[in-house]
Amino acid sequence: MMVTHKIIDDFYEDSFTLLAVHSSMEDYALVYALNLCLKTKFKRVAKDLDISDSISFPIFEWKDDITDSYWTLIVNKCYQEDDSLKNGLFENVPSIIEHHLVPEYKEADYFLKIEHDNSNLEKDILNLLLTIPKIITAYILDVDQLKSKSNLIF
Repeated sequence: MMVTHKIIDDFYEDSFTLLAVHSSMEDYALVYALNLCLKTKFKRVAKDLDISDSISFPIFEWKDDITDSYWTLIVNKCYQEDDSLKNGLFENVPSIIEHHLVPEYKEADYFLKIEHDNSNLEKDILNLLLTIPKIITAYILDVDQLKSKSNLIF
């Protein structure tokens, strides 16, 4: 007799704060601004978050040993060149497909994920984010309402 074990999708329960950030800045410029404003030390992860063979999202991370929190900045948009054959007037012009890490919030450019135990921290971080001149807006998301929450677990 063989025992079968099944993993339930809701098995992984991790509490984290997720902030959506709208900004026209490039990812390296936003990381620089965050490091100055929030006194963080974000660094680019060597391996991007791969959703499939051709879809990957850059990740920046920082481990705060003082507050025992883990911060991650994730780019929400990824562009892929479409290699399908085209006929007609624009056959030599490549078409670009845009993919989103969290499709429910296509308008968000970045997500700041903070794994911590201090619930008072998120309001302070949000207020500091809004002081950065090139950040258009930022807001806290309800993670439990996201359909694509599994994309943020890595």
